[in-house]
Amino acid sequence: MTPHRGPLCAPGAVSMVGAVGAVPPGRRGARRGGAGPRRGGPGPGGAGAAMDALCRAEPRPRRPAAASPLPWARFSAWLDCVCVVTFDLELGQAMELVYPYDFRLTEKEKTSICYLSFPDSYSGGLGDTQFSFRLRQSGGQRTTHYEDDGEYNREAPLTLQRESAHYFGYVYFRQVKDSSMKRGYFQKSLVLVSCLPYVNLFQSLLQLIAPEYFDKLEPCLEAVCNEIDQWPPPVPGQTLNLPVMGVVIQVRIPSRVDKPGSSPVKQFNQENLLPAPLVLPSIHELDLFRCFQPVLIHIQMLWELMLLGEPIVVMAPSPTVSSEMVLALTSCLAPLRYCCDYRPYFTIHDSEFKEYTTRTQAPPNIVVGVTNPFFIKTLQHWPHILRVGELRMSGDLPKQIKVKKLAKLKTLDTKPGIYTSYKTFLHKDKTLIKRLLKGIQRKRPSEVQSALLRRHLLELTQSFIIPLEHYIASLMPLQRAITPWKNPPQIRPFCQEDFMKTLEHAGPQLTCVLKGDWLGLYRRFFKSPNFDGWYRQRHKEMTQKLEALHLEAICEANIVAWMKDKSEVEIVDLVLKLREKLVRARCQHLPVKEETLQRVGLYIDTIIGSLPEDLQTVLHHH
Repeated sequence: MTPHRGPLCAPGAVSMVGAVGAVPPGRRGARRGGAGPRRGGPGPGGAGAAMDALCRAEPRPRRPAAASPLPWARFSAWLDCVCVVTFDLELGQAMELVYPYDFRLTEKEKTSICYLSFPDSYSGGLGDTQFSFRLRQSGGQRTTHYEDDGEYNREAPLTLQRESAHYFGYVYFRQVKDSSMKRGYFQKSLVLVSCLPYVNLFQSLLQLIAPEYFDKLEPCLEAVCNEIDQWPPPVPGQTLNLPVMGVVIQVRIPSRVDKPGSSPVKQFNQENLLPAPLVLPSIHELDLFRCFQPVLIHIQMLWELMLLGEPIVVMAPSPTVSSEMVLALTSCLAPLRYCCDYRPYFTIHDSEFKEYTTRTQAPPNIVVGVTNPFFIKTLQHWPHILRVGELRMSGDLPKQIKVKKLAKLKTLDTKPGIYTSYKTFLHKDKTLIKRLLKGIQRKRPSEVQSALLRRHLLELTQSFIIPLEHYIASLMPLQRAITPWKNPPQIRPFCQEDFMKTLEHAGPQLTCVLKGDWLGLYRRFFKSPNFDGWYRQRHKEMTQKLEALHLEAICEANIVAWMKDKSEVEIVDLVLKLREKLVRARCQHLPVKEETLQRVGLYIDTIIGSLPEDLQTVLHHH
C-alpha cells in the first residue's frame, strides 16, 4: 500500500508555501588552487619542505555518508510540484493549491504561474484547453528531494536536459458555465511544474488526471502524486512503464548515444501488461507538420532565424497555438541545442514584460509567444513577428501566410504573416514542398508528414554543423603529445578565418543540395548565442577528454623509475597533484575507466609508502 505523504496544503495556507525544488546546476568540478606542479628545480629536500607543501594544500574532500532516500525523491525526479490555479472574483487568478505541501515557490514564481496558467486575452470559448509555458526561477539555488549528481544530464541529449534556471509549466485549463459560481463560470487550471521539457508526456498525463481532478478534487490529486512517487526515475536509453489511475503509460527516455533522427526503439514488455499500455512514441516531439502547416513554404527562413538566435515574436489566437509554435521552432535545430531564451506563452503581467518591450535597447535573443493584441503595439520594434491563426488540419495544403513588411503591422486586425525584412542566406528547398504536397494528395498521416519535415530539418542542421565539428576536432592536441609528468597540452584556439578556408573542400555542399551564401550564414552564426553555446560545450568535452588521456598516460608510466632521483618535496607534490586529478575525475565524471582510477589510487599508495613514516602519517590523514 502506498504510504500517506502528509496533508494537502489548505487554501488559506498556500501563500506560506515557499521555495524548495529546483534542480541545482551540475557540480563545478574540482577545487581551485591546491598543490599544482612546481616551477623551477626541486628546491631543498627533506621532510620540513615537504610539510610546507602539505600545509599550503587544501584538505582532501571527504565523501558524504550515504543518505537514506528522501520522501518525494521519485516524484521529484519527474515533477517539482503540482499547482491548482483558480479565478477569484476579488483577487483574479489565485493559487489554490501547491503539492507536495512542503514544496516552496517564491511569491514571484507563484504570481507568474497564476498569470501564465490562464488565457491572457478574452476568449468566449468554453471547454478544456492545454498549453505550456516556461518561466525563470527566482529563488536562487535550492535543495531538492531528487538527488542527482548530474548523471541524467550527462546521458540525455542536450535538447532534453534538466533545466537549472527555468521551470516548465504544463497547463490543463477548464472553463465551463456554472450557475453556482458568482461569475457564472467555473475557471480553473491544473498545472504540472517540472524542470524537464517532456511536453508530450506531461500533456498526455494531464489528459488522464485533470478531468478526474476537476470532478473529485484534492483526494484524487494526492493519490496521483503518490502513484508518481512510485515511478522509476527517467534514465536515458530505458523504456519505462509508468502506472497512473489504472493506466500504464509506456515511454522511452532518449539517450545522447541515440543516432539522430532514428525512430524510437521498439517498445517491449507489452505482452505482460493488462490492460495494454498507452504507448507514447515520443516524450517530447510535437506534430511538426500540424504546427508548421501555415508556414511550410517559409520553413527555410524560420530555420535560419532560429539558427542565428534572432528575436522572434509569435502572435497567436490562443496559448495552445502560441506554445506549440514556439516549441516547434526551438526543436527545429535538433540535435543542435537552441541556446537562447524562449517563452512558449507570455503575458503582459510577466516580470520580464518591461525588459522585452523597452525601446531603449535591442530586443533580446528570445522567441516569445503571445496572444494579447496589446503586444502588436508594444512589440512593434521587434525585427521578426510571426502572426498565425488557428491551426486547422484539412485535406488540402493550408493557406500559406506571406512575408510582409514590418511597417504594415499597425492595426489590431493584423492579418497572418511573417513581418520581417530578413533576406535568407539559402534558397528555398522546393523538393520538400513537393514531397509534402504529394503526401497531402495521398492522404498521408500527419505523423509521417512530420517525420519527413523533421528529417529535412535534421539533415539541414547536420550539413551546417558537420564542417564545424570536423574543424574543432582538428584543434585537439595529438595523443603522442600527452606525456605523464607534464600538464596536458592546450586545445588550439578556434580561428574563424581558418575554419572558413576549410569550407571550399569540406563544406556543407558535400551533404546538402541547397545553394546560397553558406559563408555569410556561418559569419552571422559566429555572432549568435547558439555558436557560443555549441563551442563552450565542445571545448568542455575536449578538455575532459584531454584530462582522461593524461590520467591514462600516468597509469602507463613507470612511477618507481621516476621517483629515483626526486626529492621528498617533489614526491609530496606529485601525491597532492594525483589526488587532485582523482577528485576532479570523479567529480566531473571524466570519460575514464574505473580500472584506470583504481590504478592511480594504487600509485598514490605506492608513492606514499616510499616516504618516511612521519610524512606517511600526515599524507594518510590529509
